[in-house]
Amino acid sequence: MKRRFLFPFFDSAYQGFASGNLEKDAWAIRYFVSEGFELFCAQSFSKNFGLYNERVGNLTVVAKEPDSMLRVLSQMEKIVRITWSNPPAQGARIVATTLSNPELFKEWKGNVKTMADRILTMRSELRARLEALKTPGTWNHITEQIGMFSFTGLNTKQVEYLVSEKHIYLLPSGRINMCGLTTKNLDYVATSIHEAVTKIK
Repeated sequence: MKRRFLFPFFDSAYQGFASGNLEKDAWAIRYFVSEGFELFCAQSFSKNFGLYNERVGNLTVVAKEPDSMLRVLSQMEKIVRITWSNPPAQGARIVATTLSNPELFKEWKGNVKTMADRILTMRSELRARLEALKTPGTWNHITEQIGMFSFTGLNTKQVEYLVSEKHIYLLPSGRINMCGLTTKNLDYVATSIHEAVTKIK
């Protein structure tokens, strides 16, 4: 990136949900900063704080010169003013309070770890069930991917079958929300995917 003079822009939408560790999930961003890059990092707290309707986040700007920061701030203020002018503050205050209070921060980190571990478990269990059913194809990508979502590798016809016949809702691309899986519906989802793959080509 240095050789090609590229400007890094990171999207940190699910920090903590990849590994369960906030520091580990921020490694790439911190590495780029340590290498002397100027960069933007858009960070959302909607998912890892469970504030889906609040749309809470921030833009972190790393610049070498104070003048650069002032120019970016000026442009951001203009964009904010014409976009929403005065956004709701409730979600931002919840996040600010949690991150600045050591006891609440520790509790939140524990909650994020619990959620990340649950997602990893659901990934492992879904893969194990598909392999036990001898569902055609390979399913290692389910456990090799990270975060809340997984690309299943299903084609659009197979997805249509799952949606219309099995009422399992996922995007036409085959992307599924792993948080929707539970110990109660795992068998049903795995069996339904197996049927979709074996019946629909």
